Amino acid sequence: MKKVAFLLTIIISSAFSPIYGQLSINDCYKKAQANYPLVKQYGLIEQSKAYSLSNADKGYLPQFALSAKASYQSEVTKLPITLPNVVIKGLNKDQYQSVLEVNQSVWDGGVIQNQKKITEASSTVEKQKLDVDMYVINDRINQLFFGILLLDEQIKQNVLLQDELKRNYGQISSYVANGIANQADLDAVKVNQLNTAQRKVELEATRKAYREMLAAMIGEPIKEDTYLAKPSAAESASLSETINRPELQLFDAQNNLYETQKGMINSKNMPKLGLFVQGGYSNPGLNMLKSEFSPYYVAGARLSWNFGGLYTKKNEKKLLENSQQNIAIQKETFMFNTNLKMTQQNNEIEKMKQLMRDDDEIIRLRTNIKKSAEVKVEHGTLSVTELLREINSEDQAKQNKVLHEIQLLMSIYNYKNTTNN
Repeated sequence: MKKVAFLLTIIISSAFSPIYGQLSINDCYKKAQANYPLVKQYGLIEQSKAYSLSNADKGYLPQFALSAKASYQSEVTKLPITLPNVVIKGLNKDQYQSVLEVNQSVWDGGVIQNQKKITEASSTVEKQKLDVDMYVINDRINQLFFGILLLDEQIKQNVLLQDELKRNYGQISSYVANGIANQADLDAVKVNQLNTAQRKVELEATRKAYREMLAAMIGEPIKEDTYLAKPSAAESASLSETINRPELQLFDAQNNLYETQKGMINSKNMPKLGLFVQGGYSNPGLNMLKSEFSPYYVAGARLSWNFGGLYTKKNEKKLLENSQQNIAIQKETFMFNTNLKMTQQNNEIEKMKQLMRDDDEIIRLRTNIKKSAEVKVEHGTLSVTELLREINSEDQAKQNKVLHEIQLLMSIYNYKNTTNN
């Protein structure tokens, strides 16, 4: 009983487990994105942002400055009076001073806060640029994935054609034996067989190259027997006209960065308020008439306001506004080109659908013509060369159907890649 339960568990689990060696196009997208070397830059951007924000926060900490100097001057200050029986010693011409100063910002006009906002905005811009660069990978995956699907179908059709030619070779051989056909007819079939075999070699070599390129893109080996899952018609049916491309997020991020930089212009032109404490040891000290080393301290508040930036404030903002207008033009141009591309791809999709409507009927008619040609050859009223032409025409009709099916899927996924939906 335990063995039966164990076997049932294995059967049920295997029924719900994924097919071994299967690869979908969405799998390829994800694996290629994760494998692409450029993806490492996301971590570097995050690290750079963290360092910059940490440095900005340190602007709120007390700032220490240590200075020291020694000097010699040609003349010193003297009192312009003399007192009886009093000797007033003058200052030394050599003077020494060491000072430790601590400054604490109370109000910086919002410079540090805006600096942090600019860091965040710049990091977002860098990430969005990277998203745009990474998005190109999807188009490469489309080319390789659907290229392999097309080659798979062409190889299948090639095998069927070889079987067809092999059957015809047997029939023509019997015709030669019965005097209905000659050796030249048999040679013609043989040439067609050899050409078809060569074509299979070419198709398999191209598929191998595509498979190796796709493996390099996703960062893992793809075995010869790995099944590439063809997207279903239902999966490919819905096409949205909404554009969600990363370029749009990049334009918005760049515009936000320029807006944040406007805030920094305002902050730079605001008054600055801070506290300070100086501790010194000098000769002379604060008492200039006491010519000896002595410690001292000075504490207070400092208000500063640099009006020089007001001269250029307006022009600096105008420059940023010009940059924002340039971004708006780039976005408008991108949308125009993208919509144009969507129109073209929509027309391509409709064209493929129209072509596919008649594919089955064309194949049916070509098959009937071929069968009729076989009967005529059997009765000696049609040459083998003409039969081969009909066989190739039937094969071409089947190849066209396969081509149209894959081209339709590829056109749909190119459209999805254009809109990012």
